[in-house]
Amino acid sequence: GHTAPVRGLMWNPEIPYLLISGSWDYTIRVWDTRDGTCLDTVYDHGADVYGLTCHPSRPFTMASCSRDSTVRLWSLTPLINPLQINILADKGWDEIIGNTDRAVESGAPPLLCGKVSRDIKQEVEKLTGNPRGKKLRWFSECFSPPGGSKNLWDLVAVIKGQDDSLLPQNYCKGIMHIKHLIRFRTVSEAQELTTVKMSKFGGGIGAPSKEERLKEAAEIHLRLGQIQRYCELMVELGEWDKALSVAPGVSMKYWRKLMQRRADQLIQEENDDVIPYCIAIGDVKKLVSFFTSRGQLKEALLVAQAACEGNIQMSPLSTTSGSSNSGGNNTDDYNELLHKVSKELAEWYFQDGHAVLAACCHLAVENIELAMANLIRGNELELAVSVGTVLGESAAQATHYALELLARKCMTVTTCFPSLGYRNLAADLLMMIPDNKLQLIKLCAFYPGCVAEINDLHEKCNLPDVEECMRLAETIQADGDVFETIKYYLLSTEPEKALPIGIQYVKEQLCGSDWTLDSVCPYLDLLSYIRTERLVLHKCSELRNELLILCGYIGALLAIRRQYNSIVPALYEYTSQLLKRREVSVPLKIEQLSEELDAWRACTQLNKPTDELPCTPPSESQRTVYSVLVSRIQEEPLKGLVGPDYVTGSNLPSHSAVHISCLTGLRIQVWFHQQLSTTQPLTHF
Repeated sequence: GHTAPVRGLMWNPEIPYLLISGSWDYTIRVWDTRDGTCLDTVYDHGADVYGLTCHPSRPFTMASCSRDSTVRLWSLTPLINPLQINILADKGWDEIIGNTDRAVESGAPPLLCGKVSRDIKQEVEKLTGNPRGKKLRWFSECFSPPGGSKNLWDLVAVIKGQDDSLLPQNYCKGIMHIKHLIRFRTVSEAQELTTVKMSKFGGGIGAPSKEERLKEAAEIHLRLGQIQRYCELMVELGEWDKALSVAPGVSMKYWRKLMQRRADQLIQEENDDVIPYCIAIGDVKKLVSFFTSRGQLKEALLVAQAACEGNIQMSPLSTTSGSSNSGGNNTDDYNELLHKVSKELAEWYFQDGHAVLAACCHLAVENIELAMANLIRGNELELAVSVGTVLGESAAQATHYALELLARKCMTVTTCFPSLGYRNLAADLLMMIPDNKLQLIKLCAFYPGCVAEINDLHEKCNLPDVEECMRLAETIQADGDVFETIKYYLLSTEPEKALPIGIQYVKEQLCGSDWTLDSVCPYLDLLSYIRTERLVLHKCSELRNELLILCGYIGALLAIRRQYNSIVPALYEYTSQLLKRREVSVPLKIEQLSEELDAWRACTQLNKPTDELPCTPPSESQRTVYSVLVSRIQEEPLKGLVGPDYVTGSNLPSHSAVHISCLTGLRIQVWFHQQLSTTQPLTHF
């Protein structure tokens, strides 16, 4: 328990046995009062914790204040994960909402017992037709912390064709769909602050030089009708406004050219005065580039959308002769520019730890694939499944992947709910995937119960019992189908029999010259579901070492494919160390691993800008090695699932140093930032 006096106490309003305490020992603890178990301890405050409170409409979002001068927001949803899964699996109300007496029974799964959940139930029961979409939305908003989930659901409603009049009043204060960006922007004071910002210093570049002779010469040229010469002298003196005011007297083409010169100069100076110049000449790309370079991505998005809607017109004098369809081309260019800016804004949100807002940016331009990818990469799996279910076929592939990941998370969770219950929840999730046999096999192989429990799970998943699986594996092995053989051995009483078959197949593939990541990864993935107590058997020691080495190497290639660059060297080093220390027979050499790692470093460093000394270009041999590596790795099949993952708020500081990555040696950060507050899941992943 706590080692100092407790200052803050709070009962959760929905889960009657959850008690949260804050202490002068700098920690927050979460208790299951049914048996006195401490479910979690958080160390992230740097001083005494004084107070705790709960969000009025989001009962699983709580706030804490401390003598360290911070107010932090926390999410309790990882502790009631079974409830979310029951809602996703469309279970009955009796498995979601109950009374206090049922909820406080020892060992009972969590049930909602508060006002917020009862209100949601009443509203759902009033609906006619299929209420599942509304049910998913309302519970999602109940479970999610503030940070864009409501905005995300508003955008989903727009995509699904909801009438604009039903949008909430504060919709215009968030990230809006592109069709609303201009029309709704004018009614939002908050978003007006993100529109074009005019310079407070007025026109010009400041005090110009006052060389009287040049001025006199310019005046003479003007009186003589030599307007262009007058303009050039005014530009030299810094009197741009005077030059531009008479430039149309030369020609509109010359005026436009002068405006472009002025815009280029202001861009170099990073001066906001460039805005009216770019708009006047219709140079949208230049203005978007200016805002993007300054990190003003919301402003860039607004300008791009204004151009798409025709509010910024390019001067007809700027079009080349013969380009009769330039208007259509401009529209295409502007749409491409809009999507590009939206993607950059989404990436900025994502890297700042706001995966939900990043998804909103993609939904605003109806890029459902990337929106789902951001939710998955941000570990917002429950939200991804909810949104994907409502969006339907357009998000089906990503929804199925999110379901698989969520089921995998259930298979490894051991807190506050019996493993048997989590096993069934994982199965329920996988049942929602149409082609789910392989995923169900992995679940059954991973489950560590007795034979009777395993057979029960097999029956639930429509799979043969363990004895029948052994017979099927032996029969299929005789037919030479390696993958099917491995699957049924995994489901048998002796899953380790799959090891020599699978490893031999992978080694044969690696000995060839035309193997790819996708040709070997599924086999190693299946073998990784052999339970640890079977792998540690003495008879499996050599095969276990080979499996570790092969998985380390293939894992490094997967990390390259998905651009998890920080762990690529660690995985190569891990594999090399195993090769040094273990007596194994695998078609991998330490020298080969070293060459591949050096080639990857040399060839990928060219894509990264650096302020240090120029990088040494890769040698011809390194280019060759890297080319072979790329041909084997190929592209990630699910678009958008590449690059470092930033879970909610992962860039925020913390006083805690207890979670260290075994791969990088750095502290694992899992926080959420929302304006002046911070949120962190109380259970770390």
